[in-house]
Amino acid sequence: MPETKPDKKKAAKKSPGKGAPSATKAAAKAAAVKFVYDFHEGNKDLKDLLGGKGANLAEMTNLGLPVPPGFTITTEACKVYLASGAEPPALRDEVGAHLDALERRMGKKLGQAGDPLLVSVRSGAKFSMPGMMDTVLNIGLTDACLPGLAAQAGDERFAWDSYRRLIQMFGNTVQGIDGELFETALEDAKRAKGAATDVELDAADLEALVGTFKDIVARETGRPFPQDPREQMDLAVRAVFDSWNGERAKLYRRQERIAGDLGTAVNICSMVFGNLGPDSGTGVAFTRDPASGQQGVYGDYLQNAQGEDVVAGIRNTVPLAKLQDLDEASYDELMRIMETLETHYRDLCDIEFTIERGKLWMLQTRVGKRTAAAAFRIAVQLVDQGLITEAEALQRVNGAQLAQLMFPRFDNGHKGEKLARGIAASPGAAVGKAVFDSYTAVKWSRSGEKVILIRRETNPDDLDGMIAAEGILTSRGGKTSHAAVVARGMGKTCVCGAEELEVDTKRRQLTAPGGEVIDEGDVVSIDGSSGKVYRGRVPVVPSPVVEYFEGRMHAGAEDADELVVAVHRLMSYADRIRRLRVRANADNFDDAARARRFGAQGIGLCRTEHMFLGERRELVERLILADTEEEREAALTDLLPLQQRDFVQLFEVMDGLPVTVRLLDPPLHEFLPDITELSVRVALAESRKDHNENDLRLLQAVHRLHEQNPMLGLRGVRLGLVIPGLFTMQVRAIAEAAAQRMEAKGDPRAEIMIPLVGTVQELELVRDEAEAVIAEVQAARGVELKLTLGTMIELPRAALTASQIAESADFFSFGTNDLTQTVWGFSRDDVEASFFTAYLEKGIFGVSPFETIDKDGVGALVRDAVTAGRATRPDLKLGVCGEHGGDPESVHFFHDVGLDYVSCSPFRIPVARLEAARAAARPAQDGTARTPSAQQGTGNGAAAKGTAPGGAAANGASPNGGKPHGTRPAARGRRPQPAT
Repeated sequence: MPETKPDKKKAAKKSPGKGAPSATKAAAKAAAVKFVYDFHEGNKDLKDLLGGKGANLAEMTNLGLPVPPGFTITTEACKVYLASGAEPPALRDEVGAHLDALERRMGKKLGQAGDPLLVSVRSGAKFSMPGMMDTVLNIGLTDACLPGLAAQAGDERFAWDSYRRLIQMFGNTVQGIDGELFETALEDAKRAKGAATDVELDAADLEALVGTFKDIVARETGRPFPQDPREQMDLAVRAVFDSWNGERAKLYRRQERIAGDLGTAVNICSMVFGNLGPDSGTGVAFTRDPASGQQGVYGDYLQNAQGEDVVAGIRNTVPLAKLQDLDEASYDELMRIMETLETHYRDLCDIEFTIERGKLWMLQTRVGKRTAAAAFRIAVQLVDQGLITEAEALQRVNGAQLAQLMFPRFDNGHKGEKLARGIAASPGAAVGKAVFDSYTAVKWSRSGEKVILIRRETNPDDLDGMIAAEGILTSRGGKTSHAAVVARGMGKTCVCGAEELEVDTKRRQLTAPGGEVIDEGDVVSIDGSSGKVYRGRVPVVPSPVVEYFEGRMHAGAEDADELVVAVHRLMSYADRIRRLRVRANADNFDDAARARRFGAQGIGLCRTEHMFLGERRELVERLILADTEEEREAALTDLLPLQQRDFVQLFEVMDGLPVTVRLLDPPLHEFLPDITELSVRVALAESRKDHNENDLRLLQAVHRLHEQNPMLGLRGVRLGLVIPGLFTMQVRAIAEAAAQRMEAKGDPRAEIMIPLVGTVQELELVRDEAEAVIAEVQAARGVELKLTLGTMIELPRAALTASQIAESADFFSFGTNDLTQTVWGFSRDDVEASFFTAYLEKGIFGVSPFETIDKDGVGALVRDAVTAGRATRPDLKLGVCGEHGGDPESVHFFHDVGLDYVSCSPFRIPVARLEAARAAARPAQDGTARTPSAQQGTGNGAAAKGTAPGGAAANGASPNGGKPHGTRPAARGRRPQPAT
C-alpha cells in the first residue's frame, strides 16, 4: 500500500495494544495466513476471524439474501498491523486479487471513468461497537469518474452529493481533520440557500460544497484530496485498523469489558445507493422491538439518504411501517427476510438495508442489542416458539440486566411539569442536572453530581459523557440513532427525537414549546419508558420486578405484568438447575427478612460489629475501659442478652437455613470517638475547669489503641485471643439463642466464623474455647445444637496453608474484600480515591479488582485453597462472603472452582441466583452443559422442599448434612481436639 505523510492523530494509535503480538512473531505468522475472504467463503461462526459484520454478511450471502458483493480483510491482518505498524506483506496482493474478482463480477473497475465501481470500507469487530470505529463510503469516486457516475445514475445532484460525503468522511476518519470544519461548511451552504436540510441543496450547491471541502483537505493536510481510487481504499483500510486503538473505541471496550487484543476486520463492499431519489432510501429494522421486546414491525427509514444519516440521527426518520406506503414490494420482501433471519439466528436481529431505485439490499445483520426488559421478554417468547431451550434462554439474559429491572421507576401519579415527549429509546427513570456537552457531563459526574446529557444528536465522540450521565436526551434521531443504540447497550435511560425541544448547545440551554427555558444546571427528569421529559425532580417508586421479589406482586395473577411473568419463569428455571446456593450478607431482622423474600438460602455473613453500634456503643466503651476482670465481666454480661436477642431474631427469620455469624472483626478503636473530636472536647472542658473523667479515660484508650495500619493490626481472631471473654461471650450468645429457638420448635443452623485467621494455631485456640462454651450450653439446656465452627480465608497465608487450617475448620468462607487488599497491597479506601482511575484508563485494570475477582492473583489463591482444603477434608463447606459474591462475572468463577455458595447483599441476591444458573447452564468448549465435579460438593438449589416468593429453593441442608457440632477429624500432628 502506498506510503503517505503520517497523520499525528493516527500515528498515536499505532502503538501495540495490550496483549498484541510482537512484530517478529506477527511477521512470521503472517507469511502463512490467509488474510482476505470473499463473502461467500465465510459464515456466522467465524466472528473471531471475520468480525461480526463480515461473518454475518457471509451468512446472509450463503442464505441467498440480496447482499452487495464484497470481501473481508480479517482480524489477523489487523493484529499484524497493530503489532508491527505495517500491513502484512502479502495483504496488498491478496486484496488486489479479491478486488479483481469483484470487478469482474460487477463488470466495472474501481473508479473507472465511464461507469465507476465504488465501494464502502467498514469496520467490523467480533463484538458490536456501534459508531466506535471508522467507516468510509463511496471509495473510488474521483474528479475523473464523477461525470460517469452522474451519467449512469442520470442524476448530477446524486453524484455531487456522493462526492461531498466521501470527502467529508475520508477527511475526518482517514486524514484526521476536525469534523466540525466540514459541518460548519455544510451549515453555511444550507444557510446561504435557505435550506433546512441537505436534501434541499441542488447539484450546483453541492458542487460548490465539494470545492469548499477540497480546500479544507488541502489546507489541513498540505496535499490535495487523493485522486487514485486504490490509494483511497488502502488508506481507508489503514484508518479502520487504526480506529481499533482510537480513544473512543478503547473507552467503549473498557465500558463493555471487551478485550483489547481482538482487532477489527475490514469489510469492502460494493456500494449501493439510497440517495438516488425518492424511490431510494436506507433504514434500520429490528425483528422485535429492542426497547420492549414486543413482536411487530420496528425500525426507521429515511428516503433519499445513505446509511450514516439514519444512525447519526441528523435527519429525523419515519417509522419502518411507513415504507409499506412508499414501496410495498420492497417492504414485503424485507418482512420475509426479517422472518428468515430471526428464525435462522433464533434471536432478535438488527438489520441495516438500502433500497436503490426499488431494489432491496441487505447491508448488515447482527443479533441486536436490547434493553433489559426486552431481553427477558424475548428469551421467554423464543422458548414458547420452540426456537430455543430454557437453558439457552438463560444465556440470553444476565444479572446486570436483572439489576436494571430492579431500579425504581417514576411514580405514575406524579404531577411533574411535562416539557415534551420524544421517542422512548431505552427505558428507565433518570433524574439529574442538565448538561450540554460530554466534557461537562464527565466533570460534574466526577464531582458527585447526577447529570442528564442533552444534545441535538450524539456521535461517537460523546461516549465518555454518555457513560458519565444518568440518562441521555436528544432532540433528533429515532430508536436506531447512535444515542439510542449505545444507550440500550449500556443500560442507560434515553429519550430521542424530542423535536419539540430546541437544543442550543452554544448557549447551554433548551427551550420547550411553551417558551420554558432549561439552563445548564437545572434539574430535569426523563422517562425512557414513555419518552416524556419533565422539569425538576420527579418522584420514583419501586419497580414491578422488585415488587415481585418482595412478594407483593404474583406472576400467576390475571393482571400480572408481562415482564414479571418473564422474570418469574426464568428465575424459576434458574433455581432448578443451579448448583451454587445463594446466601445473604445480613446483620439484622429487616435485612434478613428481605433477603429471604428475595430468595436467600441462608445468611453467609452476619457482621456482629454492626450489632454494637447506636446505644450499645456505651457498653463497648465500658469493655474497652475496663481496668479489672470484674469490670470486663460486667460489661460482657450486659452485652450477652443483647447479642442473644439479635441472634434469636436472625435464627427465627432464617429458620431451617444456615446462618454464618462472624465474631467481632474490626479494631476496637472504631467503637471509640474520633481522636480529634475527643481531644478538642477534652481540651475545651479543661479550659473551663470542667474535667470529665470518662472523656479523659476514653482519650487515653484511643491513644493506647491507635495503630498506624489498623487493617493489619489488632482485629479479628487477634481480638479474641488478647481480650479475655470477648469471643466466648459471643459464642455463648449464639449457642443460647440456638437453644432458645430449638425449645420453640425452631430449626436453627448456626455457623460460627472466626475472622482473619492466618495460622491454624489461632483457630485451634479459639475453637477449644468455643467448644467448651457450646458444651456448657448443651448440658444446661439439654439440647444437641447444630453448630459448626469455621474460618474466614482473607489473608494470603491462610489460603496458602489451607490444608492445615482445614484440619480444624468445618467450613471456609473466602473474605475476598480483605484478600484482595492483602494480595495487591492496597488500602481500598486510599487507592480508589487516588490512582484507580489512572490504572483503568491505562488498561492496567480492565475493571477494579474490588468489583470483579482478580482471577490470576486472588482467584488463584482461592482455587488453590479450595483444592488443598478439600484434600484434607472432603466434606469441607466452601463459600464466599465478599462483595464479589454478587458480581456476575465473579459468580461464574466461584462456580467453576467448586464453591458451595456465594453470599451478597440482599438486593443482589436475584442477580446471584440468575448468574449461578447461567454458570451451570453455559456450554462447555465441547458444547456440553457444564456439570460440577464430584469434589465440588452438592449444595445446589435443586430438589428444594419449598420456594420463597421469588422462586428460590428454601431447603437449607448443607453439604455435610448439617451435622451437629464436634464431628471434625482430629488435627494431624497437633494436640488432640476434644469433641463435644
